[in-house]
Amino acid sequence: MSRPSCHEFRTSSRLNRRDLLQAGALSLLGAGLPGSARAAEAGSGPVGFGSAKACIFLFMWGGPSQLETFDPKPHAPSEVRGEFNPIDTAAPGVQICELFQNLSQQMDKVAVVRSLNHTDPAHLSSGHATLTGHWAPVINSDAAPPSEKDTPHMGSMMSRLRPMPATLPSFVTMPWLALHPAAPGGRAPGQHGGWLGHKFDPFLVTGDPSKPDWNVPALRLIDGMSVDRLRDRRALLGNIDAQRAALDRSAQVVDVAGQQQQAFQLLGSDRTRQAFDLNGEPDAVRDRYGRNLHGQCVLMARRLVERGVPFVSINWHNDGRNFWDTHGNNFNRMKNDLVPPADQALSTLLVDLEERGLLDETIVAWVGEFGRNPKIDSNNAGRNHWPRCYNGLLAGGGIRGGQVYGRSDAQAAAPKDNPVSPLDFAATIYHALGIPEELMVPDRSGRPQFVYTGHPMLPLFA
Repeated sequence: MSRPSCHEFRTSSRLNRRDLLQAGALSLLGAGLPGSARAAEAGSGPVGFGSAKACIFLFMWGGPSQLETFDPKPHAPSEVRGEFNPIDTAAPGVQICELFQNLSQQMDKVAVVRSLNHTDPAHLSSGHATLTGHWAPVINSDAAPPSEKDTPHMGSMMSRLRPMPATLPSFVTMPWLALHPAAPGGRAPGQHGGWLGHKFDPFLVTGDPSKPDWNVPALRLIDGMSVDRLRDRRALLGNIDAQRAALDRSAQVVDVAGQQQQAFQLLGSDRTRQAFDLNGEPDAVRDRYGRNLHGQCVLMARRLVERGVPFVSINWHNDGRNFWDTHGNNFNRMKNDLVPPADQALSTLLVDLEERGLLDETIVAWVGEFGRNPKIDSNNAGRNHWPRCYNGLLAGGGIRGGQVYGRSDAQAAAPKDNPVSPLDFAATIYHALGIPEELMVPDRSGRPQFVYTGHPMLPLFA
């Protein structure tokens, strides 16, 4: 069956060619400035602009059901409303699914967006839109794998705009690069540096940090290799690279040398190792986040933004059962496997950030690539893909909690007002981080590209 096209969304543009070139010439001058300098250059901007210093992006890979999360429909027909009831929350008038008992008490910190929508039911290409704020090079496709034509992940772009000191990465992804075994393309595009180049790929932290013997594989020294020996090897390789660069000044060699240097700096840094050492957290804190893979990744994200890392992305992990892609057994999966760790980790993160004085300067996003079909599949108690209406959460970073943006219809099948694309959702994050709508950066061929093309949801900001 053919899928509907998103072409009408992709062809819109805010500027004509002359404006594009003028904006590009100006924006490229400021693209590498620190965030505060760029914000000052752009002016104070509209409400909420530049409130956040960091983002924790919780990507619910697979597509959570809107009806079993934050847009329950108790008055819908039985074949739509499902098995669970809505509950009141700390935000007056805002109800969510009863499965989110912990988060319900923190909804005064959270804004719910109930009118997210697009027309791409494919995991891979819609994942690209969610993670980058741009439509994928190949839309409506589960067959197109990552490529250098991809728009950079939001974290890669922030790494380009706000590089960290060498001892910490600017962009961290945990605990894997999202992949779907049923998709011919496998790994979702939009998870790396894309047209910015591999220099801006994420620092990937894999494995299960809830395990007692876990450590960061990328920071693990080879057996018998001391930090001093590592530094000696770095010096030797530095000399070799200098000689090689003198013979070949190609961008590829320079880029490889830069990545190599960054790897050695991270490996030899005590600050880096401490940032990723969860044993530095009290047992009670680790318990509150949940002694599971997702909970400990979310705790790690808090540790990293606390130390200045501007972007941490947590992809829902490989559970061997298709993640949030609940085509079958939707209600048992939501109740027993998916919501409990998600609810515990997110609610604890919000409290923890607030208690540490970090919530106002950290924007937290929770969203999937699409939602689920309002009509339950009676054959296997599942819900199929549904990009036409779904929800997401935003908190912190200047977002006013306790509110709902947009409404869906009586069955959560389509937006009723204030429709929002994944491009707008990403634009809101960029806005909170102080990135102007007109900002452009050059791709590897020197052509100016918009950082984002959606429009921020300004009413969300206090």
